[in-house]
Amino acid sequence: MDFRLTEEQRLVQEAARDFVDKEIIPHVREWEAKGEIPRSLYDKMGKLGFLGAPVPQKYGGAGMDYVSFALLVEEISRGSSSVRTTISVQTSLSETTVMLFGTEEQKEEWRVPLAKGVKFGAWALTEPDAGSDAANLQTTARKEGDEWVLNGQKRFISNGSIADYVFVYAREPGTKRHEGLSCFMVPKGTPGFAVTKVETTTKLGLRASPTADLAFEDCRIPTDHLVGKRGNGWEQAMRTLNSGRLGIAAGAVGVARAALEAATKYAQERKAFNRPIGDFQLIREMIAESATEVEAARLLTLRAAQLRDLGLDNTKEVSMAKLFGAQMAMRVTDRAIQIHGGYGFSGDFDVERYFRDARVLGLYEGTNEIQKLIIAERILGPSAERQ
Repeated sequence: MDFRLTEEQRLVQEAARDFVDKEIIPHVREWEAKGEIPRSLYDKMGKLGFLGAPVPQKYGGAGMDYVSFALLVEEISRGSSSVRTTISVQTSLSETTVMLFGTEEQKEEWRVPLAKGVKFGAWALTEPDAGSDAANLQTTARKEGDEWVLNGQKRFISNGSIADYVFVYAREPGTKRHEGLSCFMVPKGTPGFAVTKVETTTKLGLRASPTADLAFEDCRIPTDHLVGKRGNGWEQAMRTLNSGRLGIAAGAVGVARAALEAATKYAQERKAFNRPIGDFQLIREMIAESATEVEAARLLTLRAAQLRDLGLDNTKEVSMAKLFGAQMAMRVTDRAIQIHGGYGFSGDFDVERYFRDARVLGLYEGTNEIQKLIIAERILGPSAERQ
């Protein structure tokens, strides 16, 4: 297998790296403390095509392949997992929903401003009683004439408080589990739609990325705001999540790489017993293990991205990349703190933020346990309890 990047992929990687070094890393501590990222950053990213990376150019995107997209997300995550989360939701979830299931009119009206960064998107599946068991969602959508009427609540929705377009999954009354689910686009400001809670600095990590609770009370939207086929929501959600998980896998590589680079630098500069601590065997072992795991996670991610570019099913490979990446990021960031000693536990160094940000990778868009179920099912077939 040829592991070399194409010229275009290398240029994307270099452009993203340069942007992160100049526009994100110098400011990320301030943004995390305030719990918000300035819109001006996303305006700059939009002009560079970062907010519509995999979207075809005719719809306002950059037309990148998915290997390039994975490299882009890795670099963004190296600078800020909060920024990476907003980008992932924008591209991998919101834009992908319209790209895969929207009508031509919806693509023109919604996808173009999303890809250009003129509008923000959010993707609302999770509810207070429907997380890993997403088929248990209770938000309803009933059809009345030329409108759909939504009622219910959504929870832990990234970008929920800043989104102009929210893609909401709801079920028709009287249906259960995977039946009767559909996806709807609810514009910001629609009567009956409210943001009821926003979390930023109170969270363990991703403190500059807003996480919101949403409520829908007799929220009426036009029938043409149905995205995809009526009742096909479960299949749409699973296909969209498969795309989103690729971005998280790449993000895991990015945050772990940042932690490894910080630990390496500290090991070279910090002295103990009149020697750099990087001279000590146990420190060298931790660096070696972390470097190996980061590279393994990157290769898993790029392989999953390559399969997507080839038009092949990459469900197993994406779940493997996300599972290993999430677990790897926790180990690598933990070692980075250990190498920093007491300083790693303080806010003087960024490794404590990397550790906090890494924890959510095994939770959202499918927990580690869900990824294991998906991988096992692809290898062994459905379990008896699901047949």
